[in-house]
Amino acid sequence: MNIGSADRAIRLIVAIILVGLYFGGVITGKFGLALVILGAGLGITALVRFCGLYTLLGINTCCSGEKDSCCCGGKE
Repeated sequence: MNIGSADRAIRLIVAIILVGLYFGGVITGKFGLALVILGAGLGITALVRFCGLYTLLGINTCCSGEKDSCCCGGKE
């Protein structure tokens, strides 16, 4: 797991907004579909708390500043 609580919340909010805009008819066409796919990806990574891109870039927001609720079991 490499996605922390704040990162997870932001991803979920953005995903909900993007999907809502598409199904609300605000964004349409290929651009809208691309944003829905992006939103789905953000939502999935938030739910599983793992981002493959973060692994490639060496980013871990899971344990940064979350001493009481570190999702990686206290390992940094």
